[in-house]
Amino acid sequence: MTLQVREISELSPDERAALFDRDAGIDEARADVEEIVGRVRTEGDVAVREFCREFDGVEVGNLDVTDAAERAYDEIDDDVREAIETAAANVREFHERQVPDDWRESFGTGGGGADEGVGAGRRELGRRFRPLERVGVYAPGGTAAYPSSVLMGVVPAKVAGVEHVALATPPAEEMNPVTLAAAHVAGADVVYSVGGAQAVGALAYGTETVKAVQKIVGPGNRWVTAAKAAVRGDVDIDFLAGPSEILVLADATADPELIAADLLAQAEHDPNSSVVAVTDDEGLAADVVAAVESRTAERERESVIRDALENDASGVLRARSMSEAVLFAEEYAAEHLSIQADDDEALLDRITNAGSVFLGPYTPVAAGDYASGTNHVLPTSGGAKRYGGLSVDTFLRSTTVQRLDRDGLDALAETVTTLAEAEGLEAHAESVRARFDSAAPSDSSDRTDTGDEDAA
Repeated sequence: MTLQVREISELSPDERAALFDRDAGIDEARADVEEIVGRVRTEGDVAVREFCREFDGVEVGNLDVTDAAERAYDEIDDDVREAIETAAANVREFHERQVPDDWRESFGTGGGGADEGVGAGRRELGRRFRPLERVGVYAPGGTAAYPSSVLMGVVPAKVAGVEHVALATPPAEEMNPVTLAAAHVAGADVVYSVGGAQAVGALAYGTETVKAVQKIVGPGNRWVTAAKAAVRGDVDIDFLAGPSEILVLADATADPELIAADLLAQAEHDPNSSVVAVTDDEGLAADVVAAVESRTAERERESVIRDALENDASGVLRARSMSEAVLFAEEYAAEHLSIQADDDEALLDRITNAGSVFLGPYTPVAAGDYASGTNHVLPTSGGAKRYGGLSVDTFLRSTTVQRLDRDGLDALAETVTTLAEAEGLEAHAESVRARFDSAAPSDSSDRTDTGDEDAA
């Protein structure tokens, strides 16, 4: 049997550590990756081609295969093209709702709201959002097809307004046309036939062919993740993601067959995937174990699934109550949290830490992986306690804007100078006082509008 029911209250320290201390598994790859990235940084395309030959077994001619992506769109089957376009449209629609508006508002000058301090000058504050200029998206590929990862990285970047979105995906003797077609549909500006750590290095530092970017996003194996860790600081990244994971939070009303199906769907990703079900119902726990065992033999990737199920970070756990189950889910902070329970909304209200939540029996994680519209690039290894998944925000930077008139600064002058002198920064205080010296420019040019016209 691949799984056994364990009681949360009886887990040993080692068992708890296996469940909670999940990591991206990059330490073993770190030294090799740093060498790869370093050579790409200094040798450019020569090193990239050498590593493609060594790691992918492919002699890469043109690293830029953007033209091939355009051709692939016309060559793939109609039903696949339609599925890509539908998924892209749904992802685009969801992410368009995330685009923030620039704003500018007038406030009172005494620390209160907009009505406080009326007549005592103006404190006009605002925030504006601008996209990064150049972004690199990594999508696993090669002989396999991962069009969904292409859409999840490229579409939000284009929605955010990024001018140059580069896609890097591993080479193959014949590049998978579905992945290439997805790049075309998503709107990638350039597609590079390079994968692994060498792709991350090329995007980070540029080569003769690859243009350097400001940020690198997207999922990958531990080599890709280790490379993102190596270049972080020279370029920005989204986050360091480990193997896929799911936690199903279920009560007695849940269908054990559907829970088992969801666990196996994530287990087939990787032998190191973490799949967990938590319930307060003893009968359901036993039924889930039985359903997992019966369904595993039917899957094409049975060996990968069994390895994942035997992973110490996987299991079926019984809680003494749903409150204990929720506390476990909060500590686990799953990449994918499926809630299959009678009152799933009430349970959701008690959840803070999760990458993406899937409510009800008809919301499999696979829907979010491909086509519901939400993003499947999500934090793993408990990262959901600290940050969220890929979104339009990932590709934006914000700038604050402020304007004070003379009366507005006068109202704040004592506060600013007092705090500046308390910090020992006398010149800061003087920069305020200088504006009230007799030689200071008059206030006749101060604007009198409310600033609303500048709001985007």
